[in-house]
Amino acid sequence: MRFGRREVEGFSLSFLDVICCGFGAIILLLMITKIVEPMVLEASSKNLDGLVADLQDKLFEIRGESLILNRELTAKHEQLSQIRDKVARLQGDLSSIRSRFESSRLDTTVSARVFQELEEAKQRLTDEMRRLLGASYRRKDDVVGGIPVDSEYIIFIIDTSGSMVENSWDAVQRQMIATLNIYPEVKGIQVMNDMGEYMFSRYRGQWIPDSPARRKAIVERLRGWHPFSNSSPVEGITHAIRTFYAKDKKISIYVFGDEFTGPSIEEVVDTVDRINTRDRHGVPLVRIHALGFPVQFQRRGNLQITGIRFATLMRELAFRNGGTFVGLHSFR
Repeated sequence: MRFGRREVEGFSLSFLDVICCGFGAIILLLMITKIVEPMVLEASSKNLDGLVADLQDKLFEIRGESLILNRELTAKHEQLSQIRDKVARLQGDLSSIRSRFESSRLDTTVSARVFQELEEAKQRLTDEMRRLLGASYRRKDDVVGGIPVDSEYIIFIIDTSGSMVENSWDAVQRQMIATLNIYPEVKGIQVMNDMGEYMFSRYRGQWIPDSPARRKAIVERLRGWHPFSNSSPVEGITHAIRTFYAKDKKISIYVFGDEFTGPSIEEVVDTVDRINTRDRHGVPLVRIHALGFPVQFQRRGNLQITGIRFATLMRELAFRNGGTFVGLHSFR
């Protein structure tokens, strides 16, 4: 019995030793593992904290930018609203201006028509006065062949072509004297041919002072004055308007001629419309009158065409520029 007990105790001690060693190894492993593991977790935690902090900074930055953009957007909306209000006001002003323009244009048309009717009535009245008072009666606002005389400055544009000089020169001189006589006194005179060449070169671009001696010199110079001409009054008319036009001067142009050899009547009319400025009533500031001499109508065939074109051109220019066209039927 004793022998059997001793064998059991020996076996038990060895088994306990093995178990203890195993537990000891496990504990040692656990201790080693716990020493290393916290270091890794701490580093990972630090990295995540830094990432969170960085994301929070970016979030705050985005929120700040968003606030700034919202404020700018609000300001833009306010500016847009102001611009829309301004556009609405401007559209209202434009409508009002258009209405006034249409009304003004209508008034101008009516005024021009009334003015024309008054001129015609005045001419008829003048004819009646002549019949009643006699042919020798003269008044300050008399007319020459229906041409109103109300200007302070006068310009003569004379066709100096061969046809005029050979056939009409005596009549031209008589008409020049008659026209000057119905202007008792003016502030300035100028004479040039249909090419724009001045009778007195020293007065180029200037007004000739009016005096009896100057008028006599003009008539005397006209007798032998025959510069080159292309039988077209266009150059002289446009040069006279461009050179002597002034808002504070009442100017009349007198065109003496017999033919128009230019290419286009419409082009001439449009050019004069463009350069002859009108006042606030729509009245051109430079009157254009014309006397047509019947040189070409004494000839037969196609030679009459240039005379017809001159009459057509000057009638339209006179009508558009407050003047009168008179076609003479003889040279007397």
